[in-house]
Amino acid sequence: MIQVMISPQSLLETGIKVEKVDHLRLFKFSDELQSNLEDLLEKNKTGSLTLEEEAELNAIGELDRIFTYLNSLLIAEQ
Repeated sequence: MIQVMISPQSLLETGIKVEKVDHLRLFKFSDELQSNLEDLLEKNKTGSLTLEEEAELNAIGELDRIFTYLNSLLIAEQ
């Protein structure tokens, strides 16, 4: 079995933006990455992800966990 991996770092350059929310600047997914995530989640529900799509979903999920943590630190500092 071939294992496909996508590094979350590969999504940083085009998939992340900083957005002001209630006087805080927080990390957010770009509209394109958010849309891609939603499409992958829908396909995951039906079990129709390819190996590459599954790797991409895992990479986006890891990036989401990292930025959720960083945003929580930024919020806690306020």
